Amino acid sequence: MIECEAMTRKWGNSIGITIPKDVLDKEHIKEDEKIKIIIIKPNQALKKTFGMLKGRWKKSTDEIKSEMKKELYDD
Repeated sequence: MIECEAMTRKWGNSIGITIPKDVLDKEHIKEDEKIKIIIIKPNQALKKTFGMLKGRWKKSTDEIKSEMKKELYDD
């Protein structure tokens, strides 16, 4: 698996992506070959990453911060 940026382009009524040649060469991707892609817009990467953790903690962020400060600074 490799990560790269690709540019979208209008193709008829659809939108396609252009995969850089160095990625094609490195992954040995040929024309008419079926591949899988994962689409993440750059401004959504952090939201998706941290959104996976939402609702899994029993304590609020402020409670966690307070506990961490107490452990670090209180003797």
